[in-house]
Amino acid sequence: MTVIGFHCSHEQVAPARLLRDVQHAEQAGFTAAMSSDHLSPWSQRQGESGFAWSFLGAALATTSLPFGVVTAPGQRYHPAITAQAIATLASMFPGRFWAALGSGEASNERVTGDPWPRKEVRDARLVECVDVIRRLLTGEEVSHDGLVTVNRGRLWSLPDAVPPLIGPAVTPATAARHAAWADGLVTVNQPLDTLRQVLDAYRGAGGRGPARLQVHLSWAATDDEALAIAHDQWRSNVHGPPVSWDTETVEAFDTMARTVTPEQVADVVNVSSDPARHAAWLHEYLEQGWEEVYLHFVGKQQEAFIDTFGEHVLPQLGASR
Repeated sequence: MTVIGFHCSHEQVAPARLLRDVQHAEQAGFTAAMSSDHLSPWSQRQGESGFAWSFLGAALATTSLPFGVVTAPGQRYHPAITAQAIATLASMFPGRFWAALGSGEASNERVTGDPWPRKEVRDARLVECVDVIRRLLTGEEVSHDGLVTVNRGRLWSLPDAVPPLIGPAVTPATAARHAAWADGLVTVNQPLDTLRQVLDAYRGAGGRGPARLQVHLSWAATDDEALAIAHDQWRSNVHGPPVSWDTETVEAFDTMARTVTPEQVADVVNVSSDPARHAAWLHEYLEQGWEEVYLHFVGKQQEAFIDTFGEHVLPQLGASR
C-alpha cells in the first residue's frame, strides 16, 4: 500500500482556506495529511502562520484522513502543554494522529525572549521533553528538573493508546539519535543519496516504525510558471542548517534570499509542468523505502495542483490508506 499525503503549509495559506484545501485533497484521492506548526513564516511573500493545533482539531473533525504535525516542545511550548494537545487529539480521533517532535527553529522559539540554545543543548532538551511527554501520555504524574522543569504534571484526559511520537531529521546523525526514542522517521526531500544515508542511519541504529518523506514540489501549466512559483515562495528556504535553525526573523530570511536564483530553488524543489515527471520522482522515493510521502506544493493556490495530481499522479502510485 502507498500512502500519499497532503502537506498543510500554515506559513503560506490562511487557515480557513487551508482547511478547505485539505478537505478538497481528500476528495481528490490523497490518503493522509501532515501539518507544519510555525509562529512566523519564512518570508513576507508567504505571509501566513495559523495556529496548527486549532487547525488540526477542525481538519480531523471534517475529514477522515490520518494526520501528523511537526512541532517543537521545550521553549515556545512547555512539554506538558504539547502532551495535553497530543492526548486530546488522540482521544478524540483514535488511530489517526501522530506528532513529530523536533528541536525547533529560532524563528519560532525566540518569541519567549529566552536565549536560543546551542544545537547540542537543544538536542538534549528534546530528549528530556520526549521522556516527559511519553510519561504524561501514559497517565503518570511527572516531576522533572533539567533543561525543562515540570512540577507534578498529570494529564486527566488520556487516549486509549499513546499515539506515535516521530523523529524529524534532515541529517544522518540526527536520524541515528532519534532511533533511540522515535516510533518512526520523517524528513524532507533531498538528493536520493542523502535520503538513503538518512534512512540507513535511522534503521541502522535500530529505528522502528514508518519512514515518512515530505516532498517540496512546484507544478504549473508551463515549466517557466512552475519555476516562478517556486522562486517566489520558496527561495527563503534554500538555506540548510544551521542557517535555517538559527535565523530569527522574516526580514533576515528575505535579505538572504535576495541573491537566490531560480536554479538554486530548483535544487530543493521538484519543479516541472509534467505530472508524469512528478510521478516518476515520487516513485523513486517509494522505491527507496519511504512508506508515506507527503506532497507540499509550494504555491499559495492549491486547487489546480490538488485536482491535477488527484487525476494524473496519485493513480500512478497506487495511493491507498
